[in-house]
Amino acid sequence: MPNQQESEHQTRSENNNQIERRIGLTLALFAAVLAVVDLGGGKFGDDEIIGTNEKANLYQWYQSKSIKQSIVEQEVQLLTGLVEAGAVTAQGQRAITNQLTIAKQAVQRYEREKREILLGSKAVGPKAQVLEVSGLKGQIIGTKPWEQKLDTLGLAGDKFDMATLWLQIALVFGAISLILNSEKLKASFYYALVVGSLIGTGFGIQAFQIASSMPSEQQATMTIKQ
Repeated sequence: MPNQQESEHQTRSENNNQIERRIGLTLALFAAVLAVVDLGGGKFGDDEIIGTNEKANLYQWYQSKSIKQSIVEQEVQLLTGLVEAGAVTAQGQRAITNQLTIAKQAVQRYEREKREILLGSKAVGPKAQVLEVSGLKGQIIGTKPWEQKLDTLGLAGDKFDMATLWLQIALVFGAISLILNSEKLKASFYYALVVGSLIGTGFGIQAFQIASSMPSEQQATMTIKQ
């Protein structure tokens, strides 16, 4: 009898050790998955913050151009009204006409600049590019392309959050399973660990797929033109 009890105790102890090793390996595996998901979520989250700031700066630039355009348009209206009312002398007619031409050209330039800020340099094409960055034309990523990228990053961010949530909850279940004595409870929490981790991993894969499908500037330009 003592030998039989010792044998049963040894068998039970070996089974527990095997289960605990399995739980430990599973915890380590999905902890690594969680680390990757956190890394991806942080990286693309930073990209979303940068994109939001860039979009806000572009809209401020657009508003600045709109204000300047409005001022010049008022100047055109004023000069045109003076000419039509006959309030300009013959000597001043040429100067007023030249100023009107310059002002109308400025209005057209501001309109082109605003369009390039909204759509981006590639969307308007080389001939319509007027804005320069560091002395080079064609460098503007417009607000519309940024909006498309931010929409994609926002959707990916939601998936990363869900993946992190499921993985963290699953790892808690795994940690609990290690300290339980009941084999049934230990097995139940272990299965919860596996299922929760697989769900979290699925969300993580979706998040990376969405983030990797983020439209490039060229793809966004094609969408805008369509």
